[in-house]
Amino acid sequence: MRSTELLIERFRELYRAEPERAAFAPGRVNLIGEHTDYNGGHVLPCALEQGISCAVRRRTDDKLRFYSMDIPGAGVIERELSRLAPLSSEEWTAYPEGVIWAMAEAGYPLPCGLDLLFYGDIPAGMGLSSSAALEVATGAAVASLFGFNIDNKDLALIGKRAENAYVGVNCGIMDQFASAMGRRGNAVFLDTATLEYAYAPLRMPDHELVIIDSRVKHSLAGSAYNDRRRECETALSLLETVLETDALCHISPDQFEAVCGVIEDPIILKRARHAVYEDDRTVRALEALTKNDIWEFGRLMNESHISLRDDYEVSCPELDILTELAWAVPGCVGARMTGGGFGGCMVAIVEKAAVKGFVESITDEYRKRTALEARAIIAEPGEGAHVVY
Repeated sequence: MRSTELLIERFRELYRAEPERAAFAPGRVNLIGEHTDYNGGHVLPCALEQGISCAVRRRTDDKLRFYSMDIPGAGVIERELSRLAPLSSEEWTAYPEGVIWAMAEAGYPLPCGLDLLFYGDIPAGMGLSSSAALEVATGAAVASLFGFNIDNKDLALIGKRAENAYVGVNCGIMDQFASAMGRRGNAVFLDTATLEYAYAPLRMPDHELVIIDSRVKHSLAGSAYNDRRRECETALSLLETVLETDALCHISPDQFEAVCGVIEDPIILKRARHAVYEDDRTVRALEALTKNDIWEFGRLMNESHISLRDDYEVSCPELDILTELAWAVPGCVGARMTGGGFGGCMVAIVEKAAVKGFVESITDEYRKRTALEARAIIAEPGEGAHVVY
């Protein structure tokens, strides 16, 4: 049974009624451009075929009822539309609640309560941005249901607003933008400072995108993310004393090398170096894709991982093992950790003929070294958010 049919059937069983609308929003994998989005830089993610669907119907009262087929033990969670407030929920429902709240803040208040049901096929815990997919799927379904004039770009902004203000996670725009604006067969080259974007065709007839989950997520990820943002802000404040700039990623590598002596703290210096050079790598990665130079793209992926490991220090031993194993396999064009770090996934570009051996050799050796069972998916660049019912 297809996922949409399964979603609708479960909705009927649970709520004893027909859904009025259903929408799908994909997860994403970032190919290059890590920790640049909150530094005013560029990112290059692609949406995935896997994602989250949301079915919805109107109620005649003020109730919001949420149910996830992926968290069956949680049961139906109820909220009151009129009592939604930022930072008021510690349940998974904070994400769709936040979207409904952010819609009202943007001038699209709901006239009534809703029954909502979610179903996802993003492998849990892989760091492929299920939270953004959850937000964008909610927004797409609700906007379609009420006829709100909200385009996909604005859905991404509403999702970010929900996560920042309602959930309390100080994320950038990349995840929601990729989920809302993805295009099948393409990566999205996004300037996070201006929201200008372009599609970059992933013409890889002889290669595959392979995502391998480390099966770890270290507890310091959240606090370290906030630490890195503060460290980058400190670096920027120092560089602003000698350069006219408003973001680390607006500084070229040559400019940075000429003035970086103003940063005396070696840790702060490393954080700034990563942001500056990672943005430059991302721009050059777009050029490589445009020229269909997949080997140059892979080389830049490798450089990105080294920078994330050594300068930004957001990798972890497990991700380093996976990536170094990938680099050693013939047929691997490039590999890097992807996502916020301290666990999650590695993404690699691999020759099609080598994929089976690549996955088997890496997962076998990874098991020997860590006693962990890595899991792999072959990723296809998918379509952004859209109504499915």
